[in-house]
Amino acid sequence: MRHAAYVFDAYGTLFDVHAAVRRHAGEIGPEGQRFSELWRAKQLEYSWVFTLMGEYTDFWTMTERALDFAFARIPSVDRRLRQDLLDAYWQLDCYEEVPAVLKALKAGGARLAVLSNGSPAMLESAIRSSALDTVLDEVFSVETVRRFKTDQSVYEMVTNAWRIYPQNVSFQSSNRWDVAGAQHFGFRTVWLNRTDQPDEYEEFPPDLILPSLDGLLT
Repeated sequence: MRHAAYVFDAYGTLFDVHAAVRRHAGEIGPEGQRFSELWRAKQLEYSWVFTLMGEYTDFWTMTERALDFAFARIPSVDRRLRQDLLDAYWQLDCYEEVPAVLKALKAGGARLAVLSNGSPAMLESAIRSSALDTVLDEVFSVETVRRFKTDQSVYEMVTNAWRIYPQNVSFQSSNRWDVAGAQHFGFRTVWLNRTDQPDEYEEFPPDLILPSLDGLLT
């Protein structure tokens, strides 16, 4: 079923969060996957904890702090790679199917947006490096409300800006917790389960589960 509006999470959904570490895999060594997963996990943990406390620090700062934690936790990784890894994060690879799927949805008349924890500068860089700026109608950053997902004010940015009912928005995310938050808000949700993870948050089930965004076109 096609929808009037498609809203996409950015990191892990459109952009591969592990691409930065993968670019330097040879220098990082055998702990690369663990290092990347820890970096990502702490990045998200900081966003949740700050929102629960009613505090806000931009996502880039959290990304830096999470990387420093990963270096401290896995000392075998050379800290001299810090700046290289941070630089790589500004131009993460998008997943292979993303450009074609977004272009097809746009050609079908849908409105397209990104809704992300990322700071505006981070999102602009990633979107431009993947040439997605030509198909997106809007980019929503949590910096506007100074709260991170899954705070309901984040999802409300879309409905307020576009004057659209939540049920008319198809929201796509690879993060199951993000899908739960969007489902609770009232969006039609698609869980992009790229890595075949077990389901959770059974109280807030996704409307659809897909292994890639290609399924949005069928």
